[in-house]
Amino acid sequence: MKRIRTDVAVIGAGSAGLSAFRAAAQYTDKVVLIESGPYGTTCARVGCMPSKLLIAAAEAAHTVQQAHRFGIDVAAVQVDGARVMSRVRRERDRFVGFVLEGVDNIDPAQRLRGHARFLSPHCLQLDTHTQIEASRIVIATGSTPTYPQAWQALGNRLVVNDDVFGWTDLPQRVAVVGSGIIGLELGQALARLGVEVTLLGRGGRLGPISDPAVLEAASRSLGAEFGPQFSARIDAQVLDLQRHEDQVHVRFRDARGLTQQLEVDYLIAATGRRPNLAGLNLEDSGLNLNGQGIPLFDRHTLRAGTSHIFIAGDVTAEDTLLHEAADEGRIAGDNAGRYPNVQPGLRRTPLTVVFSDPQIAMTGRRWADLDPRDIVVGEVSFENQGRSRVMLQNRGLLRVYVSRSSGVLLGAEMVGPRAEHLAHLLAWAQQAGHSVDTLLEMPFYHPVVEEGLRTALRDASQQRRKTRSQAA
Repeated sequence: MKRIRTDVAVIGAGSAGLSAFRAAAQYTDKVVLIESGPYGTTCARVGCMPSKLLIAAAEAAHTVQQAHRFGIDVAAVQVDGARVMSRVRRERDRFVGFVLEGVDNIDPAQRLRGHARFLSPHCLQLDTHTQIEASRIVIATGSTPTYPQAWQALGNRLVVNDDVFGWTDLPQRVAVVGSGIIGLELGQALARLGVEVTLLGRGGRLGPISDPAVLEAASRSLGAEFGPQFSARIDAQVLDLQRHEDQVHVRFRDARGLTQQLEVDYLIAATGRRPNLAGLNLEDSGLNLNGQGIPLFDRHTLRAGTSHIFIAGDVTAEDTLLHEAADEGRIAGDNAGRYPNVQPGLRRTPLTVVFSDPQIAMTGRRWADLDPRDIVVGEVSFENQGRSRVMLQNRGLLRVYVSRSSGVLLGAEMVGPRAEHLAHLLAWAQQAGHSVDTLLEMPFYHPVVEEGLRTALRDASQQRRKTRSQAA
């Protein structure tokens, strides 16, 4: 049995783990990085990058199909599924290659292979070959797609988003279960590439939206844009799944209570992710766990209780986003490296983007987390917004939430054109602590989609002045 003594052991070599390793290495040379699976982050291998490659192909096909609306007639679009997926895999492998290059630059003596489990608060066992005595430990083991265990009876006709990007061709028909970010992005992209898609969601949910007004606008906008290849049932209940040769028979109850059935080539499970905690033997870590078995931690320091153990990335079950994982890894790694001098790290304004068309985005505090009595809401519909109409992308709604007392921008939810860019502007403004009136002093060019943002800010400012004058 090999035995190693180190200052910091980082479990997991994904976005959070790599960030933690690099941060800790600024304080000590005695840092090891432990990984049991393939190198290459979730984002690069099966997440944000390959999904955007698929979406880019879908957008290209859709743009040609919609050219007639501008008075431009083109020949019918022919989607070659094999070539589409070949590019997705080729470019995906390129992105993974960049990650692997970074891993290869780490001293081989600091890269350990094996599944880690706790023997005691300071001792880790790697498979059957190595024990590590670590003064500090960072848990950054990521997350895994989850779905009901009974669905495994579908065999290779059940896929998760990780599997889609290994396809060598596009199927004819799929059912996507889950109307969150992954379900929406994959469902729309596949439909625009000619796949017959049925999306089955629960509770009328669409992505991360919590604002009822934005949800209603998103339902109208996305319904118009997904096209005839797409059927959305966002308030459905899956009753039964059966495999018949190379098909999946899906029986579900729709929003009216009626039982429906469909036959598809694949069932895509987009039903969420669970933290990778199995096998860590956390009961011997000395940590207090919540009901999900996740260590209780301080989100500003990423420290678990008052221990020497830190946790970062998707394994926290908070925001499973690359930029959050990287930030958390850096904070956890800094604190593990300089321990016991533990300090709060920079937690940026929350920012989420769904790369559907129109895009969905959220910044700062959600509608569901605010008290309507403490805020004013400014909004703009994109239906008659100038630049949006020029581009024939005039769909959606933006709502900004502003403190009634201070005028500071607190958050926003939106569905609309170029929402990824509007969301960044709003997130930057929120992190800087700007008031709505300060933002209205900023320059706005004409004609741009950002003029819609100005309209929403003006609306909030006017409402705030009106309520304050009434109170006086």
